Amino acid sequence: MPIIVDIDVMVAKRKMPVGVLAERIGITPANLAVLKNGRAKAVRFTTLAALCEVLECQPGDLLRWEPDGPGDEEEGGADADRSAARGAGSS
Repeated sequence: MPIIVDIDVMVAKRKMPVGVLAERIGITPANLAVLKNGRAKAVRFTTLAALCEVLECQPGDLLRWEPDGPGDEEEGGADADRSAARGAGSS
């Protein structure tokens, strides 16, 4: 996935234990681990805002976009969706 989660970087910079961060933002340590390890499919803005408030950072400090490398694209992914959308309007 081209969205990279850098929560670990900010946690290390702030020298804050992950359990303390989870408690302060109001989610379980397991759910924070899912976010932290990039396995989440989505993040609520309220959670992102809480992370930014507690870590005193901007959303861009926690999330970044990197394009997929060649051959890394999932079949039927966004490119297929965009192609289908382009084709839908032309008749």
